[in-house]
Amino acid sequence: MTGDADLFPGPDRDEAERILGRYPQEHRQSAVLPLLDLAQRRHGGWLPAAVVDAVGDYLGMPSMRVRELVTFYSMFHDRPVGRYLVQVCRTTPCWLRGSDEVLAAARQELGIAPGETTPDGDFTLIEVECLGACADAPVVQINDDFHERLDGGQMRAWIHAHRGPKEG
Repeated sequence: MTGDADLFPGPDRDEAERILGRYPQEHRQSAVLPLLDLAQRRHGGWLPAAVVDAVGDYLGMPSMRVRELVTFYSMFHDRPVGRYLVQVCRTTPCWLRGSDEVLAAARQELGIAPGETTPDGDFTLIEVECLGACADAPVVQINDDFHERLDGGQMRAWIHAHRGPKEG
């Protein structure tokens, strides 16, 4: 397990060990999702290939198995994301209640399409499937915060409130 200290330095090391402590030794690899989450939070919101490999090494798992998880789950990102990760739910309940309008407002305000990051690196916009808050649709998750029952105007207002000052 070379490089463990680099993967989870300082207090993160204690947190990684706490996470591992929830699992019996013979099921240590079951900690992969929470450890990927910890690693992603400590590496700027995304998982570089070297970090994915290090998580595999830390758990004694083949790197390919860890990469499969990173590319399968929408909560993990294998390329850099903006300071604000704007995830618009597009599942049927959100769509029926206006997520198209919310997405269109975000696209227009940010000047990017889903899957892109603004040139200043502040915003990444993505479409996701079910954020699990269908009763309060449409839902947008921005970083760790849920914004429920949104409309296009509210989405625009949020972006304006969080956009840095414009030069010029």
